[in-house]
Amino acid sequence: MKKIVVLLAALVCALALFGCSSGGGDKPPANDTPPAADNTPATTETDTTPATEGEGLKIAIVTSPSGVDDGSFNQDNYNGVQAFISANPSATVVPIREQDTANAVPAVEAIVADYDVIVTPGFQFAAIYDLATANPDKKFILVDAFPADAEGNEVSAENIYAMQFAEQESGFFAGIAAAMQTTSGKVASVHGIAYPSNVNYQFGFASGVNYANKNLGTSAEVVELPSYAGTDVTDAPIGGNYVGDFSDEAGGKVVGESLLAEGVDIIFVAAGASGNGVFTAVKEKGDAFVIGCDVDQYDDGANGSANIVLTSGLKVMAPNVAKQLEAVADGSFTGANETLTASTDSTGYVKDTGRHQLTDETLAALDEAYAKVKAGDIVPASNFNDSTPADFKGL
Repeated sequence: MKKIVVLLAALVCALALFGCSSGGGDKPPANDTPPAADNTPATTETDTTPATEGEGLKIAIVTSPSGVDDGSFNQDNYNGVQAFISANPSATVVPIREQDTANAVPAVEAIVADYDVIVTPGFQFAAIYDLATANPDKKFILVDAFPADAEGNEVSAENIYAMQFAEQESGFFAGIAAAMQTTSGKVASVHGIAYPSNVNYQFGFASGVNYANKNLGTSAEVVELPSYAGTDVTDAPIGGNYVGDFSDEAGGKVVGESLLAEGVDIIFVAAGASGNGVFTAVKEKGDAFVIGCDVDQYDDGANGSANIVLTSGLKVMAPNVAKQLEAVADGSFTGANETLTASTDSTGYVKDTGRHQLTDETLAALDEAYAKVKAGDIVPASNFNDSTPADFKGL
C-alpha cells in the first residue's frame, strides 16, 4: 500500500509541475435526495478576493475546471457548503475555479491567507499536506483523496479532514441496475480521468454486472472501447472508457455516441462535466438510458416528455462536508483520514419515488445487495483492494 501511496503522490507532484508543496458519527440515509443545487456560477479563473468580513466563517471552495455548477461532484460539495451557510447565515463562501488541474495546490496557496476554511474536492489536492501544516490556523476539508507528505507517504494532520468514499459500492449498485434493465444486453460506464475514485466506479460497475449475471439471471456484457482504455495512477492498464478530462463535453459526447453505436443501451456516467456530453448523446438517440453519478441527476435527464436517467449512484458528500464545517464552527473539528462506506450510509443509489425508472424487481434486488454490502458480505472490486470485477468477495 505504501508503494501505491508513493506513486499517487508522485502523480500529484507531477501535476503540480514543481513538486509537492504548498468524522465519523451518524450520516443521513444514502437514498435521500441531495440538497437542492445552487447554480451560482463559479469564477472562470482564480479569484483571490477574500470573503466579506463578518462574524461567520470565511470559506473558499477550490475546484477543477468544471466548477461548482457541474451538476455532479463539485456541485455536491458546494451544496454542502451552501447547506452550512443556510444554517449559519453569517458565514460566507467564495467558489474558485482553477482552470489548470496541474496548478491545484498553488491555487490554494495563493488564497490560503484570506480564509478560515478551504474545501478542496478532488484527487489533485492530495499534495495539500505541506501547505496545511505550514498554516496550522487554517482548516482544510479534502474530498476524494488522503494527504501525502513530500516523501509520498500517506499522512494526517490536525487541520485536515480528508474523506474518501467507497465508490466501488455505488458503482456496484449501478452495475446491478444496468444488467437487470438492459434490453440490448450491452451496458457500459464512462469516466473522466483514471484517478482512483473513477477506477473504483468502473470496477464496481463491472462487479455489479458480473454479480447480476451470476446470481440474478441476467446476461449483460460490459462494453469497453479499446481507443478509450485507461491506465491508473500506477500505470497499470485498466480498460474502461475514459474521456481523459472532467470538463470535455464534446469528448464525452463522442465516447457516448461510440458506445451507442455498439448497441449499448445503458451507460453509467462518472465523468464530471464531460458526462454532460454523454447525456446529450443519449438524449439525441432517444432509446437508451444513463445512470447518474455522485448525486441524484434525474432532473438533468429531462428529454421532452421523457427522461433518460434510470437511477443515480450516490456518494453522500454534501452532508459530510456540511458536518465538517459545523465541527469547525463549534470547535470540535478533528483532522482525520476516513473512507466512508455503506456502513455509514455514505454510498447508495436513488430509489425515491419519481426520481428513478427501475422496476420493482430491480429495486428488490438492489435493496438485498445493499444490505449485503453494508454488512460486508459483498466487497466489490476497487482500484487497490486486491480483487477484480471477476473475482471479489460475495460474487
